[in-house]
Amino acid sequence: MTLWTMSGRHPDERVRRAVSLQRWERIAFVHWRYRPEVLRPVVPPGLDLQLVDGSAWVAMTPFVMARMRAPGLPPVPGWSTFPEVNLRTYVSDGRRDGVLFLRVLCARRLVVGAFRAGLGLPYVHASGSVASDRTEATYEVGETRAHVVVGPAELPDPVVDSLTGRWNAFTRHLGRLWRVPVEHPPWMLHRARLDRLHTDLLADVGLPAPDDLPLVHWSPGVDVRLGAPRLVPD
Repeated sequence: MTLWTMSGRHPDERVRRAVSLQRWERIAFVHWRYRPEVLRPVVPPGLDLQLVDGSAWVAMTPFVMARMRAPGLPPVPGWSTFPEVNLRTYVSDGRRDGVLFLRVLCARRLVVGAFRAGLGLPYVHASGSVASDRTEATYEVGETRAHVVVGPAELPDPVVDSLTGRWNAFTRHLGRLWRVPVEHPPWMLHRARLDRLHTDLLADVGLPAPDDLPLVHWSPGVDVRLGAPRLVPD
């Protein structure tokens, strides 16, 4: 079956009626290759594990969620900006591809409760902080600690664009499969190096340690529009 929405630098569909506006700032993409048979057990019914460049992938993405708000409303000072870390893999429903979150660490209890109850997303509350400039970034969220050294700008690359440019998030909730459409400008990516990492995220979701060194990128961020969750047809 032909995919209607493909990963890449630009979204194939506009989010015309956003239900949430936010900015993903100072974000690191730490990608590991995995054998498909290792990841297939974590993919729920209705989704297929997607291979990119011949591999399944798991990504850890620490960042600052900034100015999170509903359309027409201002951000809440002191609340709408907070650190977050997600662990994800890449999937397809046969029509569209996107991300499947395996674990999300978030510093706002209300956000954790809303996403767990409303969409069944694997959010966990964890306090944290992010310190960064244009040369390095340090992320501390829950028990996850990462230090990334930022390098030169990355030229467009089809593999990197497919891994980072994702326009749907999938979740299975109350026995049904849902997708959340995403829209944002192209990432301005930099090559980066993972200098230090301590995390239990992979083990927490039942995954072994990766065999290879990660593919690492960093971006100052993008403004994001999220659409309303939509049922995926059976």
